[in-house]
Amino acid sequence: MRKALPVGVEDFEDIRNTGYYYVDKTMFMKDMLDLKGKVNLFLRPRRFGKTLNLSMLRYFFEDTQDKKKNEEHKELFHGLKIMAEGKEYTKHMGKYPVINLTLKSAKQPTFALAYRKIKKAIADEFQRHQFLLENDTLGEEDKKLFQKIASREAGYEDDSAALEFLSKCLFKATGKKAVILIDEYDVPLENAYFRGFYEKMADFMRSFFESALKTNDGLQFAVITGCLRISKERIFTGLNHLNIISVLDQTYSEYFGFTEQEVLQMMAYYQSQRRFLTMKEWYDGYLFGNTEVYNPWSVIKFLYDLYADADAFPRPYCINTSSNEIIKDLIARADLETKGEIEKLLEGKALDIQVHEEVTYEDMYRHGENLWNFLYFTGYLTKECEYLSGKYGRVSED
Repeated sequence: MRKALPVGVEDFEDIRNTGYYYVDKTMFMKDMLDLKGKVNLFLRPRRFGKTLNLSMLRYFFEDTQDKKKNEEHKELFHGLKIMAEGKEYTKHMGKYPVINLTLKSAKQPTFALAYRKIKKAIADEFQRHQFLLENDTLGEEDKKLFQKIASREAGYEDDSAALEFLSKCLFKATGKKAVILIDEYDVPLENAYFRGFYEKMADFMRSFFESALKTNDGLQFAVITGCLRISKERIFTGLNHLNIISVLDQTYSEYFGFTEQEVLQMMAYYQSQRRFLTMKEWYDGYLFGNTEVYNPWSVIKFLYDLYADADAFPRPYCINTSSNEIIKDLIARADLETKGEIEKLLEGKALDIQVHEEVTYEDMYRHGENLWNFLYFTGYLTKECEYLSGKYGRVSED
């Protein structure tokens, strides 16, 4: 009996314990330990495995304060590549407190509602570390503030410094610095821009990130994920040690999305090899650094359809999996020259396009190249080759 395909499964423990097919990305931890980046921002299109990778990091590094649970987490990695790398790497398993936060729920129509969702996410993470309230190393004032944040009764100022406070509490209680994992960091900012409260959200997020990541003595390292690099001067003020890894970088290039070899192995496992050329034609085309990468969501969904019908026709599975307000708005506002370039791409022709990694919402409509930035970094426009300082691109299957 073959393993089930992990359609929509983003929790590493669920994939491993339920017996889903898993594409082994555990060497991601080896590279992180070797390269020793303090604060790492990974930029990848949506549906490329960012949430699953953060989940994997959590189960690998986290000390849950429960020996039995720690052993169960170690078992999740049995037979995976990282376990063959020796004690230099496996000694880090279950050794650090982990703060795990996702900001994807902050896509709301008003600042008050978005802030409330962020407040709930922070409170949930505090509640996950309730053992701190039983630790004698924390003073009464710290415990009172901890309880206020956990019960969502804290004010704006305390919430904006919550991750720093939690990491320092963990350091006091355990003697170990915390690993901070933040998923979908740019969702609140993108949403706020289109809803008309960008300045309020940017001010909160700047304080939130800066307190947790800039001069935090309780931080071991941090991993942040998103699609777009929001202007450093606006959000990551003074964060000089920020290590940004975008789709242009070769480092870590094989850990988000599926390589061609991984796709071939999957198709062989599900006895669908004869449809490989169709798979390649529809879902290949992404190039992260110099690594050829397939869209994992589309690969899994096509294999799922092939399981029921070996002659199934491929579909653009990613069309309705994320919001496209920015792209729609930029295309609607584009001048005639830009619209003409879009038509060329849709005809399969190539353009010489200058790509800038940093996005500034305030300048979005002042510079025509912002359209290409969004198309490229959100996965709609893919790179075929490099020439001088520009990029040749084509439209992806989505």
